Amino acid sequence: MSEVGDDASAPLEGVRVVEMGSLLAGPFCGQLLGDFGAEVIKVEPPGQGDPMREWGRHRKEGRTLWWPIIARNKKSVTLNLREKEGQELARQLIAGADVLVENFRPGTMERWGLGYEDLSETNPGLVMVRVSGYGQTGPYKARAGFGAIGEAMGGIRHVTGFPDRPPPRVGVSLGDSLAATFGALGAVTALFDRETRGGKGQVVDVGIYEAVLALMESTIPEYALTGHVRGRTGGILPFVAPSNTYPTADGDYVVIGANADTVFARFAQAVGQPEWAEDERYATHNARGENQEELDDIISNWTERHEADDVLKIMEEAGVPAGKLFTARDMVEDPHYAARENIVEVEDPEIGAFPMQNVVPRLSRTPGRVHRTGPGLGEHNDEVYGEVLGLDEHERDELRERGII
Repeated sequence: MSEVGDDASAPLEGVRVVEMGSLLAGPFCGQLLGDFGAEVIKVEPPGQGDPMREWGRHRKEGRTLWWPIIARNKKSVTLNLREKEGQELARQLIAGADVLVENFRPGTMERWGLGYEDLSETNPGLVMVRVSGYGQTGPYKARAGFGAIGEAMGGIRHVTGFPDRPPPRVGVSLGDSLAATFGALGAVTALFDRETRGGKGQVVDVGIYEAVLALMESTIPEYALTGHVRGRTGGILPFVAPSNTYPTADGDYVVIGANADTVFARFAQAVGQPEWAEDERYATHNARGENQEELDDIISNWTERHEADDVLKIMEEAGVPAGKLFTARDMVEDPHYAARENIVEVEDPEIGAFPMQNVVPRLSRTPGRVHRTGPGLGEHNDEVYGEVLGLDEHERDELRERGII
């Protein structure tokens, strides 16, 4: 696993981000910006913090293994945003920020006097990233919306799984992460616009369902122009064959994609059946699509007689795309992961050496870095309120006593 290196001129160095909100959609956006050098100041409720501090699998001593990743590279301050004095401190903090990230229900920030119109009066260059279930406008804007609901409304749940079973959830929080990624893209796009076209900021408005919709390929024109509603098809793409998950002799699975004519010819040769490439049932893309189920059956019969590593070796030698279904164990042990430094090891003050996924994408000249795991609750109160806002120790102590910070 890769070791963390020193940061040499991160691309977002000098950009200050104030992150509000909790759980995933807002915080993952902040994580992405922090990965590339932005100073991310995470605002959390005093005493309890972001619920992500408790989510996910824990070690025996009770420390969550999710928080160190989602809050990496961030500073934590505590602030009671429901109190007027807390809202005023937030305004002062945001006045010196480049980006504000929030994922509250629409209208919440406005009730606190922290809407964009108010904030931009004192900070006209502010970029405000707003991630919510349904966006800041429209008849559904006030509805509560988690990532799972966005996945349903955005269409991906309907096309995931097998046709004879209810749609399953994806094994990760896809909707939240997609919305956060588009939010980060919007933030850097708006910052570029600000720096090149007059210095004004703007609002980046992302609905979780919209982020999912953006991935839905040609499903809209398929219905609008032909009346076809794409449904669940399991492990296949209809009429694209062979392209499926196949069982192996050691109880594993491999994915093989040999649907192009030239690739299929190489595949047929590799499995000892060169005549398949000339068989009218399989010789062309359309023919293989029409005989997809039959073709998958005979390929499964072949893969079931070989162990996964042997199948992959045969496919590699033939130039046929194939891959194993990786688990976390495979990722940690894989030589390509190691060569690409996909897993980075960071020192956590409580756990010690802490492995996690590295920064994506990789930049050749100004790469991102993981400097530290998620901070303790309010760990940076004195630094931020003292050095950034100029509050002396007595003022900070008074704010703590009154539950403001």
